[in-house]
Amino acid sequence: MASYHLSVKTIKRSAGRSATAATAYRVGERIECQLEGRIHDYTRKQGIEETFILTPKDAPDWATDRSRLWNEVEASETRRNSVTAREWELALPSEISAEDRSQITRDFAQELVSRYGVAVDVAIHTPHREGDQRNHHAHVLTSTRKLEPEGFTAKTRVLNSAKTGGVEIEQMRGVWADLQNRALERAGEVERVDHRSLEAQREEALKRGDALTAEELDRDPELKLGPAANSMERRAKAMAERQGREYVPVTERGAVVHAVRQARAAFRELRERLDIARETYGAERDAGQGRVSAGLAALRAAAAKERGTRSGPEDMRERLARVVGRSEDRDDTPKPEGRNFARERLKEIMEKDAGRDGQAAVHKLDGHSDPELGEETGREERKPSVNERLKDVLNKPRERLESDNERDQEKEREVENEREIDRDIDRDPGLSH
Repeated sequence: MASYHLSVKTIKRSAGRSATAATAYRVGERIECQLEGRIHDYTRKQGIEETFILTPKDAPDWATDRSRLWNEVEASETRRNSVTAREWELALPSEISAEDRSQITRDFAQELVSRYGVAVDVAIHTPHREGDQRNHHAHVLTSTRKLEPEGFTAKTRVLNSAKTGGVEIEQMRGVWADLQNRALERAGEVERVDHRSLEAQREEALKRGDALTAEELDRDPELKLGPAANSMERRAKAMAERQGREYVPVTERGAVVHAVRQARAAFRELRERLDIARETYGAERDAGQGRVSAGLAALRAAAAKERGTRSGPEDMRERLARVVGRSEDRDDTPKPEGRNFARERLKEIMEKDAGRDGQAAVHKLDGHSDPELGEETGREERKPSVNERLKDVLNKPRERLESDNERDQEKEREVENEREIDRDIDRDPGLSH
């Protein structure tokens, strides 16, 4: 399932960090920091899929040289507690191709260049070999000053200000969500991401009347594991997979996160079943089936969802067609008037489960107790079905119904009189035996 993550961090000298070291580590290169007189060599680092630099169109030529670029960044900052760089950490959808991941990351980086006039250095990383194989992500490092023809100039105060910084970052979060959703749509994925808070998403769901989504969103944000706990849980998962057993969290944080994820997965499963049932019901009604037949088909489709998932990924509509006994080829052929495909499918199911012939299954659905008796058999020779008994009641003349009602009332009065006599005997010792 596609998930959203965008975090913004700063590279501060006061924390003992430098832009040259941070860049060298993320891109896996060797950079000599002229200010510190140190060499940061991470050329042996693995898992780096792609790196590139984007700059404003009027930037100097040296800006495409990574070592020169970040040494110029360090030289432009003179204070001991300066913020030398800003890092935008992005989670990339695993559902799309590597080319699409690269393109949306480039589009986001270009938006940063156009919006703030900064230099941007991008490193796209693949998942760790021992971790979650969906964890494609990117590190986008930007300068904190504008890059103009003469070099680095004014600070990007709009991102530093308490009044405007949060607003700007929230807008960029929205940009990143839109880029991912468009890529997911192009890839034919139904999943979408949302950059807003759970509360904001829940309020919107309530406004549009989607109570189920609102209920799902009525939860606390997922607890962050942190590097140490995440590493321990990752090793525990790998060990469980090698031993062929179920994964059990080994940390308290891991147990909380695992329980929350299991609950969310169960809720998504419930929602998927509900969507399948609704779609099946609508398809059956459009095909001319009655409410009961359409409802039975919908229930059967929802129950078969798990088996369909186990058999492999298939198109939802194909699974629905198989459950209710239709296929694309059958839909293209003319249907006999009044044919009930849902009923025929249920007959096949009961035939398989009970080991009897299809006609017996139909009789079972009609309410016949004897499988050997069909509709042509006289009603005096078999137990009438529920539908027949209902028709008898509805077709009774009014006088007959009234007389039947009077007889019932008379019987009730006789029973009540007998009960009253019994109570009098119990109260009077002289009348007891």
